[in-house]
Amino acid sequence: MSIAAERFWKIAAPVAVGGLLLLAWQLFAQVRTGRLKLVPAPAEVGAAFVQHFGIIAEDALVTGTNALVGLFAGTVVGIVLAALAAWLRPIDAMTAPVVAAIAVIPIVALTPLLNTMFGASSQLGRQIVAAVAAFVPVFINVLRGLRQSRPVQRDLFRAYAASGGQEFAKLTLPTALPYLVTGVRIASSLAVISALVAEYFGGPSDGVGTAIASYAKTGNQALAWAYVGASIIIGLIIFLATVLVERLVSRRTPT
Repeated sequence: MSIAAERFWKIAAPVAVGGLLLLAWQLFAQVRTGRLKLVPAPAEVGAAFVQHFGIIAEDALVTGTNALVGLFAGTVVGIVLAALAAWLRPIDAMTAPVVAAIAVIPIVALTPLLNTMFGASSQLGRQIVAAVAAFVPVFINVLRGLRQSRPVQRDLFRAYAASGGQEFAKLTLPTALPYLVTGVRIASSLAVISALVAEYFGGPSDGVGTAIASYAKTGNQALAWAYVGASIIIGLIIFLATVLVERLVSRRTPT
């Protein structure tokens, strides 16, 4: 297959799949339970999105900010603890069960507790939920990356009388960097999902998750689905940004 054909199919295949999904959505929108449709038609959702774009954008900004703050905080804490765990065996033994416990914390149960602690008008509880979700994949991937350098490589650096800082900068860090970026890429999606779930279960009245819950309960399905579309856009933007960073890092990291 030629290069031009490969490029064509890379574009045509996703477009075709998207068209088939829209067609299936349109057909499914014709199904009714009594007088109500199961889902609104794509045109209705699009019209609601355009009509209420201003308020949707404001709520999306709140959710995106919560996700980014949580992603940043979880990434920083994950990097620091992973570095300590890779450096000191006792810390590694202590953090392993803690990280395992954090990985299974139910967000649904954690969110109301944090809203009670910090107040129903504070976004901090939602940001902490996103940070908790982002922390685990970053910690695991960074710790794995810091342990990827081989003993023979470290011995070579010591044979050339390299200092600990030089060994870290020239060997340990470049080896661990792709693992860090992969962890952040995974954590980005988890941070967005966690921020949405946290908004769904209380707190301030703004945010995409709160709007979805509110409009779904009041029967405004088209607007609720428009907010679902906004949440997908938020996730895609953050995810694509991390993918771009990952590609830049992989190009500059020597193999």
